[in-house]
Amino acid sequence: MAQDKKVEAITARDVDFAQWFTDVCKKAELVDYSSIKGMFIYRPYGYAIWENIQRLMDAEFKKTGAENVYMPMLIPESLLQKEKDHVEGFAPECAWVTMGGSEKLEERYCIRPTSETLFCDHFHDIIHSWRDLPKMYNQWCSVLRWEKTSRPFLRHREFLWQEGHTMHATAEEAREETQRMLEIYAKFCEDVLAMPVIRGRKTDKEKFNGAEETYTIECMMHDKKALQSGTSHYFGDGFAKAFDIHFTDKNNQQAYPHQTSWGASTRLIGGIIMTHGDDDGLVLPPRIAPVQVVVVPVAQQKEGVVEAATGLYNTLLEAGVRAKIDTSDRSLGWKCAEYEMRGVPVRVEIGPRDMAEGNCCLVRSDTGEKTVIKSVELTETVRRLLDDIHANMYAMAKKNLDENTFDLNTWEEVKEMIDTKGGFAKTKWCGALECELAMKEKAGVSSRCMPFAQSGTTGKCPVCGKECTTDIYWGVAY
Repeated sequence: MAQDKKVEAITARDVDFAQWFTDVCKKAELVDYSSIKGMFIYRPYGYAIWENIQRLMDAEFKKTGAENVYMPMLIPESLLQKEKDHVEGFAPECAWVTMGGSEKLEERYCIRPTSETLFCDHFHDIIHSWRDLPKMYNQWCSVLRWEKTSRPFLRHREFLWQEGHTMHATAEEAREETQRMLEIYAKFCEDVLAMPVIRGRKTDKEKFNGAEETYTIECMMHDKKALQSGTSHYFGDGFAKAFDIHFTDKNNQQAYPHQTSWGASTRLIGGIIMTHGDDDGLVLPPRIAPVQVVVVPVAQQKEGVVEAATGLYNTLLEAGVRAKIDTSDRSLGWKCAEYEMRGVPVRVEIGPRDMAEGNCCLVRSDTGEKTVIKSVELTETVRRLLDDIHANMYAMAKKNLDENTFDLNTWEEVKEMIDTKGGFAKTKWCGALECELAMKEKAGVSSRCMPFAQSGTTGKCPVCGKECTTDIYWGVAY
């Protein structure tokens, strides 16, 4: 038998959460470091998770009428300068191309940090009449932002994402699109990734550069920090005016279209890891797991065991389950530890005793529970079990969110919460920027969002004490 590789322990979550996260990313072979700081290699297992996210999310986009396009990765500096607020917000993160071959370029080109300006330049050329609207485009690509610090999936210089860009005849249509896309992100997180979210609007301080309104979904990680997991922006007609995009409306009058933009990225994979992972490694939601079920033969050297395992494997494949069989010469203990660490939702074991009784054993990743079933019931049981695992993972994440969200009244209470246990603080807010900045300075938290579900009650701003009605969430964020 080949010698098993040494299995190094993963740092416990509650000992060093940051190191645990890095250990999982490396040992589950999701990413590797490249020779360029801040740029990671997506290994096959990590990229397969992104492929499943992309496949499922793209199908939801297409249901709305969105079409996929691809824009150039380079943006002329003159084009980027057309929208002042937008370019100022991204200036510190821009990377520039100044040479073409051995010749200095007459104009610098920015490697796209986002693509609003490219889409607007294109929309200027193709939108002329109300009949040309709406334009609903999306692209899957990478972007580059010159971050000073980096962490796998959470803060890359180059990362993968999708960015939707749409143009509409009226502000009402654009605002509806903004809300619709945010709900797609929210439902995707809940129904596919088993991650509960808070839906809400960002403050003006936290909104996207150049946007009139930014909407967000905020998730709580195991360590009680917030992760912004998807955003949708209403731009109004600001970009349209800056890029001279206009059309003839139904009354034969010239008008500016109203624009939206919305995006989610590989940060979602970081969210999956930090929401569901445990001390054994990954725990993957079944609906995006590259391998939903792994079949492991027990005592495979004995007659008929590999054949029986292969039969179960083929049955799962025929049923449309993403399955794998491991007939390698690794030890059973190594295989069990490996697939637990990789977060495969269900492990199926079959050995001589199981074969004699017509059984197999199922082990679920979220609880470690083992169940012996008749092999003929495998497909039906696995389908039910995958749904049960998703429901349980969501329930555990929701429990973490609910039990660590606190209704508080003063910044002192918020600071004590952050210093002692972490979590989200829900308070009132008067709407003043000064009070928002003071919460950061005094309590060490940033505003996460003003939830759509407002209580309608009156209270006092935690900083200035002014009576107000707006509910807002605060927290420490990734």
